[in-house]
Amino acid sequence: MAKSDLNASLVLKRGVAPRVGLERVALVEAVDELGSISAAAKKLGLSYKGAWDVLQALNNLFETPLVEAAPGGRSGGAARVTPHGRAVVAAFHRVQGEIDAALAKLESALAGAPSGDLFWSLGMRTSARNALRGEIVHITPGAVNGEVTLRLADGLELTAILTRRSIEDLGLEVGGPAIALIKAGFVILAKGENLRTSARNHFGGVVTRREDGAVNCEVAVDIGGGKTLTASITLASAKELDLAVGDKVTALVKAPHIILAVE
Repeated sequence: MAKSDLNASLVLKRGVAPRVGLERVALVEAVDELGSISAAAKKLGLSYKGAWDVLQALNNLFETPLVEAAPGGRSGGAARVTPHGRAVVAAFHRVQGEIDAALAKLESALAGAPSGDLFWSLGMRTSARNALRGEIVHITPGAVNGEVTLRLADGLELTAILTRRSIEDLGLEVGGPAIALIKAGFVILAKGENLRTSARNHFGGVVTRREDGAVNCEVAVDIGGGKTLTASITLASAKELDLAVGDKVTALVKAPHIILAVE
C-alpha cells in the first residue's frame, strides 16, 4: 500500500445535525483571515450563497455564533469570527492532529496488506432547511399530543407539538438537548406590527439575504441569539411584501410543523 493510499479527515456528526468537516472549518478560517464572507467564498471556490448557508447552519448548531456578519450582499459586508469560533477551529485541528498521528501508526501496521474493504464512511443528511439545536425547558403532556418548548438562545424559544408516544419514544425531558427541524416552506414571513395569527411561534427578526428564483424566493432572517431561519416563499409574495435586506419581519412557524430529533 502506497503511503498516499490511506488518509482520513475529521468529520464531527451528532444525530441528525449537519456534519462539521474540514471544508466548513476552512470557511470559518477564511472569514477570519479576510474579514468578509464574499472574499472567503471566492478564495475557496464557493458561491456566496453556499458560503452564507454553511455559516448560518454552523451558527444555528452552536450555543453562541461562530461568525458574526453585517448584511452587505455579494459585494461585501464585514464579517468576523468570534472567540468561540476560533476556539472551535482550534479544537478541530487538535483532534485532526491526533487522528493523523493514529493514522500514521495504522498505516505502518497495514503496510502491504489490502485495506480497501476495511474502511468506509456513513453519513446522514436531512432535507429540512433549518436545524436548530436547543435545550428543552418545558413539556406540557396531553392525552394524545403534548407541547415541547425548546430554548434556542437567551430569550429565544420555540414550541413544537408532538404525539405523546413520540415524546415518550424520544425520551424527551426538561433539561435535555434536542434539535428542531423546520422545512423552509413551513416558515411564513410577515411585515408590520400587532399581528394576529394562529401560528404558535413568532420570531421577530431582520432579513439578511434574499435569493430570487423563477417561481420561489429564499429569504434568510436573523432571529437573534446568533440563529437564522430560512424561509421559502413565492416570488410573488416576496414582491408583494417588498422584502429587502435590512427589513424587519416576523417569521411564523406552526407548532405541528416542527420536528424534534435527539441524538
